[in-house]
Amino acid sequence: MPAPPPAGEPRPADAFQHASQTAGEPVRTFHPRKATLGPRRADALERLWPRFGVSVHDPALGLPPTGPDGTLDGVALFGRSAPLVLEIGSGMGDTTAAMAAADPARDYLAVEVHLPGVANLLALVEEQGLTNVRVAHGDALDLVRRVIAPDSLAAVHVYFPDPWPKARHHKRRIVAPDHVALLRSRLRVGGVLHCATDWEPYAEQMVEVVGVDPGLTNPYGGYAPRPGHRPLTKFERRGLAAGRASRDVIATRTA
Repeated sequence: MPAPPPAGEPRPADAFQHASQTAGEPVRTFHPRKATLGPRRADALERLWPRFGVSVHDPALGLPPTGPDGTLDGVALFGRSAPLVLEIGSGMGDTTAAMAAADPARDYLAVEVHLPGVANLLALVEEQGLTNVRVAHGDALDLVRRVIAPDSLAAVHVYFPDPWPKARHHKRRIVAPDHVALLRSRLRVGGVLHCATDWEPYAEQMVEVVGVDPGLTNPYGGYAPRPGHRPLTKFERRGLAAGRASRDVIATRTA
């Protein structure tokens, strides 16, 4: 492991704070929580963040590179021009790493709010030699609003987002009409929005929200067959063991 920073100098993990929520800002779809990293993840964060990481809001950590119009410069970020997939809530990164490894022609920008997941994905990127993955820390919807250009994404993946099961918290669900309209506007025509959840009431909401969006078409009408390219994660296996079936909702931007 690299030598520890001089006394009094903060480690990288100390700098990864979420911007304060201010009055008038959209309701957040996540709740920040603290967790220890452990030696492997702390080392990955310290060494690999400068190469593969960007912050949604903190200039000191490195914001996403942007072009003259203020939108994401994919060539500067990835070193090439390729179709871009946005992974919202990449968790511990296993799914993102597996999909990116199997899909080298496209680039994957994974956005995660919880630092252990960010650090773990950075470790996987190095361990698997992935060149088409970058990791962002912070609010994915804020990133989309500010720097993702309209009509620019090949796909948006929202896998197993927080279901916010209590009725008073439903306003925090990411698959809601205004959020889906925002994400659809960033997809290019023919681009795909792919959501998955093992919370049945949320799955029903996903089908409903996608179905009424004027620019999206759900070719299945309801749930999609589970696609082979979406890996089965440990989280999903636990849900299946507990009797919670996973549901996929896939829609294409057609207008």
